[in-house]
Amino acid sequence: MNKRLGIIVLLLSSLTLAACRDADRESPVSGTEFVSEYLSPARIVLERGAVSEGACLLREYRGQVSTSEPVAARFSKGGSILLDFGKEIQGGIQIVRSMSGSHAPALFRLCLGESVSEAMSDVREPGSTATNDHSVRDFDISVPWLGVAEYGNSGFRFARLDYLGDEEIGLVTVRAISKYRDIPYLGSFECPDERLNQIWKTGAYTVHLNMQEYLWDGIKRDRLVWIGDMHPEVMTVGTVFGNHEVVRKSLDYVRDNTDPTVWMNGICSYSLWWIIIHHHLYTWYGDLEYLREQKVYMSQLLENVLSNVNGSREAYGEGRFIDWPSNDQPDVIHAGLQALTVRALEAGSEISGLLGDADLENRCAETAAEMRKYVPDHVGNSQAAALLAIEGMMDAGEASKIILANGPEKFTSFMGYYLLEALAKGGHYAEAMDLISKYWGRMLDLGATTFWEDFNYKDGENAARIDEIVPEGKFDIHADGGAWCYVGLRHSFCHGWASGPTTWLSRHVLGIEPVGVGFRQVRIEPHLGDLQWASGTFPTPYGVISVRHEKKADGTVSSDIRLPKGVKLVK
Repeated sequence: MNKRLGIIVLLLSSLTLAACRDADRESPVSGTEFVSEYLSPARIVLERGAVSEGACLLREYRGQVSTSEPVAARFSKGGSILLDFGKEIQGGIQIVRSMSGSHAPALFRLCLGESVSEAMSDVREPGSTATNDHSVRDFDISVPWLGVAEYGNSGFRFARLDYLGDEEIGLVTVRAISKYRDIPYLGSFECPDERLNQIWKTGAYTVHLNMQEYLWDGIKRDRLVWIGDMHPEVMTVGTVFGNHEVVRKSLDYVRDNTDPTVWMNGICSYSLWWIIIHHHLYTWYGDLEYLREQKVYMSQLLENVLSNVNGSREAYGEGRFIDWPSNDQPDVIHAGLQALTVRALEAGSEISGLLGDADLENRCAETAAEMRKYVPDHVGNSQAAALLAIEGMMDAGEASKIILANGPEKFTSFMGYYLLEALAKGGHYAEAMDLISKYWGRMLDLGATTFWEDFNYKDGENAARIDEIVPEGKFDIHADGGAWCYVGLRHSFCHGWASGPTTWLSRHVLGIEPVGVGFRQVRIEPHLGDLQWASGTFPTPYGVISVRHEKKADGTVSSDIRLPKGVKLVK
């Protein structure tokens, strides 16, 4: 678990933003990493009513409207078109109108969607699960005569335009405006299994889109800094992009907006994750100065955690949460909180020692040791068993049996990463890769270009793809799926906490793991499972580690390992 970088590994393939066929890219604004990329539609999904020459919108646009446009898409009263930009993006829409018709603004309704179903929805329809929460994605707009209009700031792949006027008008282009950080993909992963390769890239791309001003959980919703959600994202950021400032900025933002006597985001486990993330960052990057900046808050927060332990048991009174699908299972929540509290207190003990507080160091360690004496019942739940096993409070082999018996049907987008970690601890690498292929791969089978807030594996059995009109007899995975706070079309289809396979594949299949602090030393122990080879790169504070592992005829693995100066390989 730990990484950073140096060499630039060439970008990921069709999922990377820089690879769009007709994109025009603006320069970064005043030294920032942010760029805007204009993307023409990849295809027209649907035309309805009075629309002609719609295919004109697929052509390349040079970025300047002309008084003599040779052709344009023609819209008359009631005309509607649904466009697919080929992949999920964060941003808005640019519309360019020709000089046809009167000089009055042309009125349209614009509806953005992460799926075809969402783009075809109506937020104003009674009972609809479509919303404008967090980002407005369904609204009326006007487009000037012989001019350009830009609207929207959301996460989407599809856009529907309904013409609301009476006279015929022409549109020269409708382009998506993708706004993202222009940063290199320093980490990489490749193996003979293209499905696993695509999953790795999709997880990386999902997090990349969420690296906005802060590290968001989702680009459509919630567009907030949820600290618990951040842990898998932080792992992926480090695996792909290295030690990026957006992580520290987001951690500090929530710290500065939360009194240490209350829980971050109102959830006790999220304050535990804040402690755990800081310990992880120090382990990977060795930045003691940044850790010292947390001393006052960290100490007060650890005191709050200690005050919520009763003997050997966690005793949080409110904000009890592990994962949405387990939110109505108090035994699972209790087991998860017990394990996470042990993890946070042991991390807090080490941090307190580094910051010179021997008393708090000892009290955290003693309380964690006492808590290890009590192991709650996992009640046969995969998430509870995984969290206990990761902390060594349950045999990893026994936890693996539960996870494998429950299968992908019991995976969730967030906690699935920790199930994979428990399987690795139990030595079940091939089985873990199979579950990655089944669970995350099924999202790809349904048309995903980013991973989702949650995914019920069974729902995918008879579901239509998200990039098509749902045929009769097929399950609408977006409109009819979801639960809790993500019912139906409110469900986020680009959620960074779902990126776990990206860091898991790099850490366990490539086998790259720091020893000690700051990647000065590294252990590389590949676990190829059924793969014949695997290769990739991993960023460290000293540059990029490059590896290639090949399985020989006798089953042993031959490795070509290239380390940056300053990094030592240890056995």
